[in-house]
Parts: sequence; C-alpha cells; structure tokens
Amino acid sequence: MTPSTVSLDELSLYRISPWSAGTGPQLRALFQAGCAWLEANHQLINDLNIFPVPDGDSGTNMLLTLQSACTEIDKALSLGVSDVMQAVAHGALMGARGNSGVILSQLFRGMADTLRGKESFTAGEFAAALQAGSDLAYLAVQKPVEGTILTVAREMAGAAAEAAQMSDDLRYVLTASVAEAQRSVARTPQLFPLLAKAGVVDAGAQGLFIIWQGALKLVNGEHIEPAVQSARHANVNELTMPDGWGFDIQCILRGPNLNVDAIRSSIEAMGESVLVVGDATMIKVHAHAPTPGPILDYCVSNGSVSRVIVENMEEQYQEILLAQVRPPIAAETISGIATVVVASGAGIQRVFVSLGASKLVSGGATMNPSVHDLLSAIEDAAAENIIVLPNEKNIMLAARQSARLSRKAVRIVPSLTVPQGIAALLAFNFQADLDSNADMMTRALGNVETGEITRAVRTVSLDGLDVQAGQVIGLLNGSLCVAGSADQPVAIEVMQKMRIAKC
Repeated sequence: MTPSTVSLDELSLYRISPWSAGTGPQLRALFQAGCAWLEANHQLINDLNIFPVPDGDSGTNMLLTLQSACTEIDKALSLGVSDVMQAVAHGALMGARGNSGVILSQLFRGMADTLRGKESFTAGEFAAALQAGSDLAYLAVQKPVEGTILTVAREMAGAAAEAAQMSDDLRYVLTASVAEAQRSVARTPQLFPLLAKAGVVDAGAQGLFIIWQGALKLVNGEHIEPAVQSARHANVNELTMPDGWGFDIQCILRGPNLNVDAIRSSIEAMGESVLVVGDATMIKVHAHAPTPGPILDYCVSNGSVSRVIVENMEEQYQEILLAQVRPPIAAETISGIATVVVASGAGIQRVFVSLGASKLVSGGATMNPSVHDLLSAIEDAAAENIIVLPNEKNIMLAARQSARLSRKAVRIVPSLTVPQGIAALLAFNFQADLDSNADMMTRALGNVETGEITRAVRTVSLDGLDVQAGQVIGLLNGSLCVAGSADQPVAIEVMQKMRIAKC
C-alpha cells in the first residue's frame, strides 16, 4: 500500500520550540514521512547491492516492511504513543521481507516495548527506545556483522542518548541522531571489507538513515510526497486472460463507511465464486473473473485497497492435473510433521509438491516472502510439528521470526538453494520424530553443491573478480567464482570447480 502524503498542517506543533513531548499523532507522522522518503529513494538503495545477481534488494524489502507498518497504524485503537508504536511494530513484523526488513521490524519492536503504556514521550524516552530497538535487533541476528544496519542503529541510539543528556528538545535529539546515522553509514566500508571492495556503503544502513532523514525533513518543515508506484507493482490491470479459467482476485478493502451488501452485489455482477465479508471499515474480497482490472478498479473507487493477490487459475488447474497424475505423499498424515517450502515458479513448485512438500510459499531470491506469508503457511499446515525450508539466505531471518511467532513446534532447516531444499526433502524419514528429521535434513545439505549461471546486473569487484554489468557469471554455492563473455565456457569452469567431469 502506498503511504499517504504527509501534511505539514498536521504538524504545526513541531514549530513550537522546544519540542519537549512527543504525541501519538506526531509519532505517526514521523513514520509516514520516513516511509514516503524511503519510497522516493528505495531504488537508489537497491543499487547499493554489492552482489551482481538480482535478489530481494534491501530498498524494496525495507519499503514493503515500512508500508505494512504504516498501514497497520490505521488500525490502532487510539492515537496514543503506545498504540501507534505497537501498531508500527506489529505491521512491520507481519510485512517484514528479507534480512533488512526483519531487522527493521525488530528495531521497531524494541521501541514499542520501551514506549508501551505511554501517551507521550520525552527526549530521553525516545533515546531509550532507539537503544532498546538496537539491542533487540542485535539479538535477532545469529552472527551480527558490523558495518551494516545494526551498526548504524547502535551508533544512532548512542548519539540520541548523548543529545538527550544535553537537551530535552526532541528536535535537537532527532537532529543529532540522524546526523550520526549519516556519519555511521559513511563508515560502513571501513568495517565491512566487501563494501570497500565494491566501493559502496551498506544498503540496509543507508535505508535506515533514509527513514529517519525523512522524519527529520518533516520536522524541519519540508513537504514530502511519495514517489510514483513502480511499474512492476502498478500494472496488474494490464494482465490478459489466457484461454481457460481466468483469474483469482483477492484484496482487503478499507474505508470509513463501507456498505458490505452493496459492494458484494456489485462484485457478484462482475465475477463468480464471490466472497465479500467484513464490516463498515474493512472488507475481505474474493472473486473469480476473466480479468482482474474491473474488480480491483471498483474496490479502489470505494476506499483503500491492500493485500492484493492475483493468481492465474489456468496455471493452478495444470498443477491440479499434475497432482492427479502423480499424487504426492502427504507427509503430515503419516509422520505428523508438515514441511513448509519456499519456492518460485510453477515448475520448481511442482518438484517440491512431488517430493511431499505440505505447504508452498511463493518467493525466492527476487521476491522474499514476508514473516506473515511464512507464518500463515505454518499455521495453515495440518500438523503441529513443522519443518521450514527457506531455500534462500535472505529469507532465513524471516523464517526464524515466523518460527518464534508460531504456537507450533517449528524447526528451520537452513537450506540456501533450491537443490539443497530438494536434498533435504529427499532425506525426510516418515518414521523419525521432528528433531531427528531436522537433523538428518540439515546434514543432507552438506552433500549438495549448487552451480548457477546468470548475468551480472551491475559492475562490481567482488571475491577477486572484476565483473562488468551484462557479463555471464557463475556461482558456486551462492558465491561468485567465474565471470566471462559466453555461457558455455563459464558453465564448464563452474562444473570444474564442482569437480564434475566434462562430458
């Protein structure tokens, strides 16, 4: 959901000097401003990615996470500081994508814990909230690395604490902490050698600075507009109908005075299998239709639309046919253990289904699923014991957070690639218990080497290789190992490094 424009008229109280006590409406506006400024700059943050392979970029992941937080603010029970901050923390966690998004959600969760029960906050309490967020974020990462978003969060909190000892003016404390965040970002290459080699600062660290810089811009009287929505998220109406089953359309519609019956009647005239439930403020919409455009346009005309899902039912039908030809073994019905697998693309997903995967979560390197996506799959699985296969390093933190949130017994098998995920599923033992299976599947990962051939999306110097944008590159177990001008020589060299004899 695109954040709304932040109005300076709402924030005339910022102009009172000193700004000695923060309120709920002010806190909400700070996060909205940070989200708008991040939206305007997220592609620049994506471009800081030091790896030449396109993946779940930090700017996009942080933006989706913060947009989820801002959306959740609309559902806060009141505009007290505590309710606003709890809504931010919950929304960020449920929408967290990628490592940077999960870490951001933990920064907000720590702030929410510190400000719980408060109707307003002082400069000292704001500094303490930043420190609590930094502490919690460090705990969320198994092996914290300096020169990243963690470093900037910690040093920003330290600067805020020093400033709060000198002044009780919140504007002064925010200015000091943002200035330190900027300096800290500039120092990240000195702490993280890969950044120095690539000649960039850390993307997640820059994203955190941008968020709080946006908040400070608002405090200083600058009008912030969100950027135009990116084309890859905005062109859902350009989807064309294949011969066959049409589209499954789902979304959440919010507004102040929604007429559920009237909206249901209108959507029934446009589609089939219509399910419209909710109340005057929020409605869940589900329908089947030849094209998604008319239904989504109608929903947008009635209020604010979020959680949009559009699925091609022809592809789903083909998957059903495949399942009928070779029905997979339902592991949870035999062992009491369900497997939740992250995979992208219908072909790879069919492979995992054929191997007995219980639940699939769409996602991978180019689009990391959120904590909410993973948690929903875990909770929907027909078993109380769950094994999760992330199949991508940038999904690992989100997987661990979803495991922490679930009421079920969840184990994460740390698969970093699709071949590792396949090897892990092949090692599943229907007679073994949860921990034994998790151990066997984890050990199976060590028997797999993964080679990948792709093209570089940016020019970098990494792992001793100088890579030009557009070059063919080879990766071994996720690490860059070969760069060249043609597919076949690069593929052969990767196989040689994998100790595979040339045919």
